[in-house]
Amino acid sequence: MERRTIGATALDVGAVGLGCMPMSWAYDRSQQRGDRSLRTVHAALDAGVSLLDTADMYGPFTNELLVGRVLRERRAEAFVSTKCGLLVGDQHVVANGRPGYVRRACDASLRRLQTDVIDLYQLHRADPEVPVEETWGAMAELVTAGKVRALGLCAVGARWTRRGTTGAGRDGYEGTIRQLERVQQVFPVAAVEAELSVWSQEALARLLPWCAARGVGFLAAMPLGSGYLTGTLTTGGGFEPDDPRARHPRFTAEMMAANQPIVAGLRRVAARHGAEVTPAQVALAWVLGRGRHVVPVPGAKRERWAVENAGAARLRLTPGDLAEIATLPAPRDSWDH
Repeated sequence: MERRTIGATALDVGAVGLGCMPMSWAYDRSQQRGDRSLRTVHAALDAGVSLLDTADMYGPFTNELLVGRVLRERRAEAFVSTKCGLLVGDQHVVANGRPGYVRRACDASLRRLQTDVIDLYQLHRADPEVPVEETWGAMAELVTAGKVRALGLCAVGARWTRRGTTGAGRDGYEGTIRQLERVQQVFPVAAVEAELSVWSQEALARLLPWCAARGVGFLAAMPLGSGYLTGTLTTGGGFEPDDPRARHPRFTAEMMAANQPIVAGLRRVAARHGAEVTPAQVALAWVLGRGRHVVPVPGAKRERWAVENAGAARLRLTPGDLAEIATLPAPRDSWDH
């Protein structure tokens, strides 16, 4: 697989990563199988994937334990990214950015991951009660101590919370960029993780250029639109009650049907490249084309999907392909009418 470098220290990773969250958190929980998930991670590594993206809150904790079982055997082949800063309760998630907690969380993640060092340690969310510089300073101490190689930040913003507004204002990731400017003064940011896909392009306006101008890597979360852009979801088929898509305005039966022209366009592009090419691979190739500092991190629970996603690194979209994707209709959601 093609390799890419992220961050000022030129961290080397495969061009396509693996999001491990769906294996033990959020999506289709009844379909989560430990042994199958282990096979999926191994299959991804066999296909040239190196970046394994997890977090202590996924499970909570069980996702890191799963990844740790793989790292115990294949640590040299993997680049492990995990996150801290969120605590999971019975019905809620809260931020904790206190320095003491960050240090304890890192040690606990190292134990679960069965490794001596975390390649990329990300702040999942900033704690509104703790200056982000204090949290970031504690994370920087972990680099000095040799427990962490580089630091990253998960971006917050650009998700529409109600008609006409976003959690970070109409500029999308403005709040995250302010955070990044602050923590950059304390210790270099190696990577930013944020949503980016054919149907969620808000990061292109300011966040992605900010990263490019500073040599910061960009990990594209949800590059397949939480599965929609694969074309494999059944319109109106329903989601399990604890699946976040059950409450997402783009995943109502009406909106899934309304957004089918986007998937149809990806299918047309895929067909021009051969019967074996899929809409998911086209969607990932589009993300890969946003810059050499961009690494999509699609989630997968099955070997087949992990291998298919890895294959997107070999797909080269033509100018005609890109022009067609650029003319696809904007995605709709249930707040649009």
